[in-house]
Amino acid sequence: MGKVAIVTGGTRGIGRAISEMLQEDGFTVVANYAGNDDKAKAFTDATGIKSYKWDVGDHAACQEGCERVASEVGPVDVVVNNAGITRDGTLLKMTYDDWDEVMRINLGGCFNMAKAAFAGMKDRGWGRFVNIGSINGQAGQYGQVNYAAAKSGIHGFTKALAQEGARFGITVNAIAPGYIDTDMVAAVPEPVLEKIVAKIPVGRLGQAKEIARGVSFLCSDSAAFVTGSTMSINGGQHMY
Repeated sequence: MGKVAIVTGGTRGIGRAISEMLQEDGFTVVANYAGNDDKAKAFTDATGIKSYKWDVGDHAACQEGCERVASEVGPVDVVVNNAGITRDGTLLKMTYDDWDEVMRINLGGCFNMAKAAFAGMKDRGWGRFVNIGSINGQAGQYGQVNYAAAKSGIHGFTKALAQEGARFGITVNAIAPGYIDTDMVAAVPEPVLEKIVAKIPVGRLGQAKEIARGVSFLCSDSAAFVTGSTMSINGGQHMY
């Protein structure tokens, strides 16, 4: 059995592409999800990848979920913190609940999953964390003070945890995707989407597999000397 990798939000969109690619790389993959049981079952039936349901924004649930995975599948060697939500709106229209829920899941989920998996990685002398940030955490985005703050926080979290993990053989890196052709982006009104694509130098949206390839590299032994880094995969839209 290969090393065990948990991908949060791993049954759909970018998360699904990551789950499938890590499986191709020889990892034993577990896909975490929070919502749709039917879609998670369909994903598992199609891929053979086990899906486990818990809320990454719930600290106790992450502890229990990782313990269950360790017991039923094996010790957790890789965590890809991909789960995220949006609750967009300008500051004047945004409620505290909109702010709090995005911070709780998008940024809090990274802490919760790291807290659950870090000690075991340390004991075994090997581990990988890959945290999915965003171009909007680097450049900001109108109507997304919550999302941009959470994603920006992920980049700082990555650099700090990388310093703690390095001497134990644990690398911690981030990927900042640009606009990727997923259901979330498909929901953007066509005139707005056209303006977004017009600002991408390569002239198109990214593909989920292009993000997955970056995760694949960062989880490999070939990336053992890469830690505390952010890989920007955005078609040149924001060069940072």
